[in-house]
Amino acid sequence: MKIGIVGCGFVGSAAAYAMTLQGAASEIVMIDINAPLARAQAEDILHATPFASPVRITAGDYPQLAGAGLVILACGVNQRPGETRLQLLERNADIFKQVVPRVLESAPDTVLLIASNPVDILTHVVTQISGIPSCRVIGSGTILDTARFRSLLGEYLGVSPHSVHAYVLGEHGDSEVLVWSSAKVGGVPLYDIAEQAGKPIPGEIQARIDDGVRRAAYRIIEGKGATYYGIGAGLARIVKAIRDDERTVLTVSTCVTGEEACSGACFSLPRVIGAGGVIATIQPALSQEEREALNHSAQILKNATTEIGY
Repeated sequence: MKIGIVGCGFVGSAAAYAMTLQGAASEIVMIDINAPLARAQAEDILHATPFASPVRITAGDYPQLAGAGLVILACGVNQRPGETRLQLLERNADIFKQVVPRVLESAPDTVLLIASNPVDILTHVVTQISGIPSCRVIGSGTILDTARFRSLLGEYLGVSPHSVHAYVLGEHGDSEVLVWSSAKVGGVPLYDIAEQAGKPIPGEIQARIDDGVRRAAYRIIEGKGATYYGIGAGLARIVKAIRDDERTVLTVSTCVTGEEACSGACFSLPRVIGAGGVIATIQPALSQEEREALNHSAQILKNATTEIGY
């Protein structure tokens, strides 16, 4: 499948590199307002293909997106000193208002995968701007937070994170909800397997893991300025699920509609991902406390999109 990437900074280039290593695409077109950057990233990653998968990687412009089955939007600007979150949102929304129509002009049937932050609000903005079905507008959401949760649980219990089934839902941000109540390892409820392994999960351990998930980005950014490897791999995973019509369940962000109190907001729930994007949403089993936290998270996002006129 041909993939486009708009925005060739840390996240866009990490996604291209991960897709190359995983063989998730047959062709990748990299686009950036800084054309020399796009060319340099494409050339550098191309040189990895003899050690990975035979992917054709080029730098181009929007017309080269013709035929792309999916386009990753990793464009946007960083927060300026003294700038409010709302001002940053408005600037990024203006950028997406320019980018999205140009993408769809060349690739009208593509799936749009949003990676820029704040990802949930920008997913809502892109849904409104694009006018395409919401199933084809996907935010990377909490796919990385879920991976962090599974990794830390696996590390504590001494099992592979592949055998840990646990979700982080809601906002990709401070109000995200770690779902402890329905977490399982190898099909066994988390707290039961923890007792079997002689590694119970008291409040202090739960708080430590919660902090490890919720504050991970802050620590990484403090140490090296940005996070990109984890989300790059997560984006490649979403691409593979769509390319191969896997019908796999991933915690991605898309707009919720219906009668729910949180209708109209974009946030992460477990969603079935296959050809064409989001096929279905799974309503997870939550404790009352988790349900209230999820509604609170959704309301925060809903208020933020209203503030910027969406």
